[in-house]
Amino acid sequence: MKYDACYGKQDNMSTDKIALVTGYTGESGKALVKELINNNQFKKIILVGRRKIDYTDNKYIEKTEQREIDFDKIDDYAEAFRGADVHFCCLGTTRGKAGVEGFRRVDFDYVVSVARLAKQEDCKHFHLVSSQGANENSFFLYPQVKGQAEAALTKMSFERLSIYRPAVLMVDRVESRPLESVLRTILSYTVQRIAPEWITTPVDVLARAMCFNSFIKDRVGVEILDNHAIFRLSEQQSSSKNDQSKAANEL
Repeated sequence: MKYDACYGKQDNMSTDKIALVTGYTGESGKALVKELINNNQFKKIILVGRRKIDYTDNKYIEKTEQREIDFDKIDDYAEAFRGADVHFCCLGTTRGKAGVEGFRRVDFDYVVSVARLAKQEDCKHFHLVSSQGANENSFFLYPQVKGQAEAALTKMSFERLSIYRPAVLMVDRVESRPLESVLRTILSYTVQRIAPEWITTPVDVLARAMCFNSFIKDRVGVEILDNHAIFRLSEQQSSSKNDQSKAANEL
């Protein structure tokens, strides 16, 4: 089901959820982890990846558990995907960075394998960061692979599967991508100010949307969230935070 705008009642009573994030060293993953860390409804965040991060912030140290795996031998690490209520998959690379085969391996093989193990470990709600224009029948590689991954996960019959299709992700990358950097600069000063929901999605907006959506009750099956829906969810998360802050100040 495709939601053009997302509204729903949250489970605000829960304060002991455990989240699992794969792809947490990428930009969207880092933004999501930051959002989860600062959400008191999550008591623990399990981070699964090929390398560990040396965190210095006490919040991260106290609230995260890092599990190092080899994605090429993922079946040897099934236990790494155990113990979470909700799974967020932010895995992804580019053809320019990894080549055609490397891109397929990460964005399809790894994603599908991660989802398979999550389902095996009885994951109730799986979140996937896909892309605007994802289409398994596309002539172009990027949307085709993204669409194929979506189709594969849809067949796994998760109790709830949330697929996010953000537009161009806006972030200040550490790695050097000159042409992409120029494009992002142009978009930052033009499109974002004129029509922010048109072709851009700041990673913090995506992170807030994913976090908020994990607490919406009474939804089952597959939901595809376009850029408009992502922005609506993000706004609801921001509003929820403000309400909680106001309530705390009144105590």
